Amino acid sequence: MTIADEIVTEIFRYNKELPGLLSKAIKQKLGVSIGEFSERSGIPASTLYKILSGERDPNLRTFRRIIKTIREMESAGAEEKKFIAVICVRGILDNIEEKEIRADKEVFELKEYAVTTIEEAIIAAIQAEKRGASALVCAPIVSPTVEKIVDIPVATIKPDPGLMEAIKLAAKKIS
Repeated sequence: MTIADEIVTEIFRYNKELPGLLSKAIKQKLGVSIGEFSERSGIPASTLYKILSGERDPNLRTFRRIIKTIREMESAGAEEKKFIAVICVRGILDNIEEKEIRADKEVFELKEYAVTTIEEAIIAAIQAEKRGASALVCAPIVSPTVEKIVDIPVATIKPDPGLMEAIKLAAKKIS
């Protein structure tokens, strides 16, 4: 899920407050200052500070610009580094020790997509491809379906040799 999607989901599904979510997204996840975000979005810094302090709610137009800017910044960052999407339950993802994998001369970042249902896995695969994933690694129960939907290599997690071997196989398929 993208940063922008997380914000929208947290606000509308879980009724969380925008100031905390937006502050975390800008400063921590995007790693930029409010001033830099202001320049990129065209929203005055004073307006952003009022929104972040909870002093003011953004109007719909401003909220759209915020979300659009976050998406643009996030997609610009995604293009810089190739990645392999690992789609499975949290328990398996917790076993991933590396954050990157090397295949031949290329380095791929590993992005985790925690899912609990087959439907979530299929959606995550489509989203990962849309965000620029170079390959996918997923459970055997969903990989045949995912392979029919996406146009990138898919590697299946097998009980033996395991997750890291599947990730290495995906990296080799890309190279």
